[in-house]
Amino acid sequence: MSIQIQKVTDAAFKKYGRILTPDYDVAELVDKMQEMPCPADVVYEPSVTELEALPIMKTFTDSLYGGLPIQIGYCNGHNSLLNAVEYHRSSEVNVAATDLILLIGMQQDIEADYTYDTKNIEAFLVPKGTMIEVYATTLHYAPCSVDGQEFRCVVVLPKDTNLDLVVKPEGASEDKLLVARNKWLIGHADAKIAGAFNGLKGENISVEKN
Repeated sequence: MSIQIQKVTDAAFKKYGRILTPDYDVAELVDKMQEMPCPADVVYEPSVTELEALPIMKTFTDSLYGGLPIQIGYCNGHNSLLNAVEYHRSSEVNVAATDLILLIGMQQDIEADYTYDTKNIEAFLVPKGTMIEVYATTLHYAPCSVDGQEFRCVVVLPKDTNLDLVVKPEGASEDKLLVARNKWLIGHADAKIAGAFNGLKGENISVEKN
């Protein structure tokens, strides 16, 4: 199944997030990201000292997150597949340090049994240097490459998000999706993600089929 690649400047993105670029100078952050590892697959680091040492860390803490403790990390590599969707109880902020594509959907479209049909996924191009807020109700996962090139994406979240769970609860039905702190995930069976609830129905969407 091919998927139309839209732009984050399109009106269709407004239900998923908003563009923050005009309010924040992320040039130094984008430059520093070029020094971070970028493997042939995908790497995610939730908290990176070199990024958090930049002056923008205080700006993000005081302004962007209203004084809450935060972390600045990255997701880099090469990827063309959806593989899974995740959500948090908080917005995630991304800064594109290269052009990249986000495959995203809405938490409201998750079924009562926590399955989700991938036909609801939409794709958006995020140009290099663009900073966006991805709302808490927006389903997302690792970015995708543009034309097979590497992608580099800054990931800003409340502190300790995506770290190992201290307690794995087993009371609420949603608990089966909880794989890390502040991280609920629905996987696709084709991706073979260890410990994931494989609730994605339909094709494991690829941006290479366009």
